[in-house]
Amino acid sequence: MSCLLAITALHAQSWTADNGNGTYTNPLFYDEFSDPDIIRVGNDFYMTGTTMHSVPGLPVLHSKDLVNWQMVSYAMPRFNLGKEFDLADGKEAYGQGIWAPCIRYHNGTFYIFSNVNKHGLQIFTATNAAGPWKQHDLRRHIYDLSVLFENSKVYIVFGVGEIKMIELKPDLSGFVPNSERVIIPEGKALGEGNHFYKINGKYYITNADAGRLQCARATNIYGPYETTVISAKETMGTALGWFTKDVWLDTPLPAATDKLTIFKQNDRVFGSVPMHQGGIVDLPNGDWWGFSMMDFRSVGRTTFLSPVTWKDGWPFFGIEGNLGRSPRTWFKPRVSAPNKPHAPYQRNDDFKSGKLASAWQWNHNPIDSKWQLKAGSLQLHTMPAKDFLWARNMLTQRGIGPESYATVQLNAKSLKDGDIAGLGLMNIPYAWVAVLRNGSRYILRMFDQYKQQTIDKPLTSPLIHLRAFGNFDNDIAQLSYSTNGSHFENIGDSIRLPYQLKTFQGTRFALFAYNTKGHEGGYAAFSRFMVTEPMANRTNNLPVGKTIMLTNLANNRMVWANPHGMLCPGKIYKPGETDEACLFKVLDRGNGKVALQAVNGNGFVTITGQGLAADVRLLPEESEASLFVWQDMLRGQGMLLSLKTNRFVGLDPNTGEVYSAGWAGTLPGRKDGTVFMWQQVK
Repeated sequence: MSCLLAITALHAQSWTADNGNGTYTNPLFYDEFSDPDIIRVGNDFYMTGTTMHSVPGLPVLHSKDLVNWQMVSYAMPRFNLGKEFDLADGKEAYGQGIWAPCIRYHNGTFYIFSNVNKHGLQIFTATNAAGPWKQHDLRRHIYDLSVLFENSKVYIVFGVGEIKMIELKPDLSGFVPNSERVIIPEGKALGEGNHFYKINGKYYITNADAGRLQCARATNIYGPYETTVISAKETMGTALGWFTKDVWLDTPLPAATDKLTIFKQNDRVFGSVPMHQGGIVDLPNGDWWGFSMMDFRSVGRTTFLSPVTWKDGWPFFGIEGNLGRSPRTWFKPRVSAPNKPHAPYQRNDDFKSGKLASAWQWNHNPIDSKWQLKAGSLQLHTMPAKDFLWARNMLTQRGIGPESYATVQLNAKSLKDGDIAGLGLMNIPYAWVAVLRNGSRYILRMFDQYKQQTIDKPLTSPLIHLRAFGNFDNDIAQLSYSTNGSHFENIGDSIRLPYQLKTFQGTRFALFAYNTKGHEGGYAAFSRFMVTEPMANRTNNLPVGKTIMLTNLANNRMVWANPHGMLCPGKIYKPGETDEACLFKVLDRGNGKVALQAVNGNGFVTITGQGLAADVRLLPEESEASLFVWQDMLRGQGMLLSLKTNRFVGLDPNTGEVYSAGWAGTLPGRKDGTVFMWQQVK
């Protein structure tokens, strides 16, 4: 692969879903937050999710509006269950840690129920979401569980396909004898990821299967349950990315010298992308919202927020007229005190505060005596390791999409012979750039496991700046270095980023240090860690107030304001060409609403009927039917969601038809006729 990754201007802003105009744009976080669970306590919302082998684990986030979240604690400071969580004695726990948690609040106590693979159910309790949390080890494995407190009893639903129920003793000492039973037999189209609720006298279980979100309901807690699909096909245009072959949870950790195979998956196949593993939560005003996750290529599994519409007693994700599909951009939940836009974590770290920034997690349990914060630096002492993935006391942060840079200063003067320390892209395959101490010499080394490529450069000073860049939408990365902290030079070609099912996590930035010669050595001093996100400020992604030309991504034809008064496919777009008949002014109508006015004077884009073909008209007077919510698809792409039909403007690119506003959404690959490229003309 040739390197096409230029260093662009870096911005201090971090991704937040809040657009600042009364709308939000999914995902809630553009970094991994898988298996989310959310509850409301009064006017406050709390969330937790899967963290696998990373520690501290089980982050607890707080929000007032479901859109802006703030990290308040980790429920599990470390694992106390086995050597594999210490990355010791040849044992590892990649992808085998704590996952699929359920958060609940009952009688003044917060609860998080979650399983640790091969070790069983763990329960964490606290009277304050900020902690401290107490851990209860119940040992028995209860897969993908959810909990309901009712009438002094604690009910747990769990299982895959065949859904079971068991009662937990209220004092958390164990399970009620003979209480386990099957409540939904195999054959009801259910899968995994249970979320359990009682709403208006009925019992509901949401559950994911085959890229759909299912719901079961019953009037009796033990059933019988009927089931239906409440969300399906919603990928928001996200396609499958690159994937590592033959690497799974139970396969041995590949060695640095192993040749791995990665491949590009079919970008027209749903796979595991569509919204799944989700549940619902209510607002104080009675509105309901859905949350779920979506596999987002090499960044990992991300969390999405959907409006919920109740229909015939079922909580469908989506809006009236388009049930089962969710907008990427929509109006924020109606709460009394919405948060101002902010990111959930502190990512940057000068290592001067006496504690690590909230985004940091160790890769397995750290050895506390082998690291410290001192003199404005993070000091990692080297211990023997056979390669990068076996390096103990590796400190990681999730890679942030769409694009992000991690930059750190490394002082390697206290490394000893055979020590290596640097900045890595933790994945399988992985890549890193580091300083190797070889006798009295310092060597800059880059290693790409996929290419089996090593590049060495001599250093005249042990002080170096290292940078890792990730474009997580296109699954590509780049490593670079600087001797002065301002001018960075790429080392090696671009690096392919896959997703894989060994660590079961997206790509992570990692600070590491280990000894290559089988003994303990010196230490590396890291300072000035900064994450920059060039696309976090989305102001330029929204064409509000601009004159633009739209080109349909499916057929490369410009959108034409036909003088007959209809929106039609126009000429094939040629770079540099404009046509006044294909230009539109995007007018801001407040609270995230926009109207489009044809520059040629043919009128306002207006929906006149029920979304049928030719219902997209150009009328001289603007009306409520002229309002749209612009769907920000990033990188100059977008969709038009009509507030008349609650569906999208589009066409079938194969028929030559005119535009309609009856499309449910887009497909993976975005070439179904509903996604537009836009460019500002003036």
